[in-house]
Amino acid sequence: MIRRISFFDKLCLLSRTVQFVACVGASGDRICNKKKQGIGLFLASTAFMAAGAMAQADAQTDYAEHCASCHGENRLGGVGPALIPETLKRMRGPRVAAVIAEGRAATQMPAFSHELDALQIEELAGWLKSPLESDPEWGEADIMASRILDEDYTPVDAPVWDSDPMNITLAVETGDHHVSVLDGDTFEVLDRFETPFAVHGGPKFSPDGRYVFIMSRDGWVQKYDIWALKQVGRVRAGLNSRNIAMSGDGKWVAVANYLPNSLTLLSTEDLSVATVIEVKSKKGVPSRVSAVYQAPPRESFVLALKDVPEIWEVFYGANPPQFGIGHDFRIEGQFKNPNPFPVRKITTPDYLDDFFFDQSYEFVMGASRDGKGGQVIDLVIGHKVADLDLPGMPHLGSGITWKHGDTTVMATPHLTDGTVSVIDMESWETVKRIKTEGPGFFMRSHENSPYVWADVFFGPNKDAMHVIDKQSLEIVKTLHPAPGKTVAHVEFTKDGSHALVSIWEDDGAVIVYDAQTLEEVLRLPMRKPSGKYNVWNKITFSEGTSH
Repeated sequence: MIRRISFFDKLCLLSRTVQFVACVGASGDRICNKKKQGIGLFLASTAFMAAGAMAQADAQTDYAEHCASCHGENRLGGVGPALIPETLKRMRGPRVAAVIAEGRAATQMPAFSHELDALQIEELAGWLKSPLESDPEWGEADIMASRILDEDYTPVDAPVWDSDPMNITLAVETGDHHVSVLDGDTFEVLDRFETPFAVHGGPKFSPDGRYVFIMSRDGWVQKYDIWALKQVGRVRAGLNSRNIAMSGDGKWVAVANYLPNSLTLLSTEDLSVATVIEVKSKKGVPSRVSAVYQAPPRESFVLALKDVPEIWEVFYGANPPQFGIGHDFRIEGQFKNPNPFPVRKITTPDYLDDFFFDQSYEFVMGASRDGKGGQVIDLVIGHKVADLDLPGMPHLGSGITWKHGDTTVMATPHLTDGTVSVIDMESWETVKRIKTEGPGFFMRSHENSPYVWADVFFGPNKDAMHVIDKQSLEIVKTLHPAPGKTVAHVEFTKDGSHALVSIWEDDGAVIVYDAQTLEEVLRLPMRKPSGKYNVWNKITFSEGTSH
């Protein structure tokens, strides 16, 4: 029987090797000190490399035996998620090893502490955090091969429930990878369905509010029929993805990918691939896609790129803009672009990761990579038209707008300091910086509410939720519904009468508040609820919600 060498045995082997070198040096006068030191270092480094190689080989063997059947032979995922650095970044410190040893509650991930000892688990966890030997490919054929359409799904002619279809709210529960479907009037849970691992980027609704599309970090896109309370199917559009966007006409879902460097366009009808666009700059430099957004009036998707100073616009309309003769005009005939999804590449003065659009979708506000400011890009002419005074890493993706006096203002939280910046959307000047109890992540309001709600997501005051008056721009109340726990992300009901807040913990809850009196109405226990998404607010682009 061949006994596998544990990491402890390898360290012992290394120690004995170094001791041997020392003994040879002590008894052999023919070896000078420098040679002794050189041989010692050589043998020591060789032993270390041998130990590392054996540890890697052992980890690969353990992976093949215990993990590959669910996570794929190439670590790119299968029934379980991809196990590569890009998707494991959310599991910092010892958590990867802990999951291997203890499993994950309410999932198909079992515990392996009885099959693998502590050192084997540590070696396996370390190997999973190492990069792949080469960047994997994931093209149209791979995507289509992953597509699953549920055989037991049958469309219905009307909702199977009696609630207001426009006042349905989805609550994402990241604790065990489920979504709860809530009646927005009674807050009854109509359904609770399983999602792909690590939902990210916010679900997107079809324009009629019937279907919702949900994406996970490892690229799975799920289609769910809210009327039937049934999954329609799912497809893997990328290997490491950032978010999705729905086209204004409801025909296409765009998927932004980090791995590979691509944008995938899916048909919303049957999750088939419309196209996969390789993302390379004007100069041919490949780039990850930080995010994709829809711009309905322009019949386009707008892309934020991670690795090149460009903004991309991908058009899906029947008559997209033509380039070369004019900046942005629509014509038929001999100049029509034969590509059904033509791409426009706009050079920007800086790298822009995070976007916010004005209501006309002519102007896009972008946060600079260094977190010290931002820019306004006019999408019609394709140039920067203003700078933004936004220090402290603004989270523009959570920005909201409302009428303030005679103008429209936009407000955004900051990720690195306790500030909410309020910006005039006409002059692009900062109207006010509202000091908060710490850095925030999300803001929400509603056109029928006099208040803006802003969380304090980071730091010791993460249990605080600020309520800000829209006109005075002052904090009028700070809520502490769960002392010591993370309180975050607000969504309103269709009419703005109630606000839903997450206690972002594994034993958490969604708290329902009266949006006028700011009094708690109800708590719904949930497993680490994160975002909530109301059908009406999202499909009508309410001024109080992010777009």
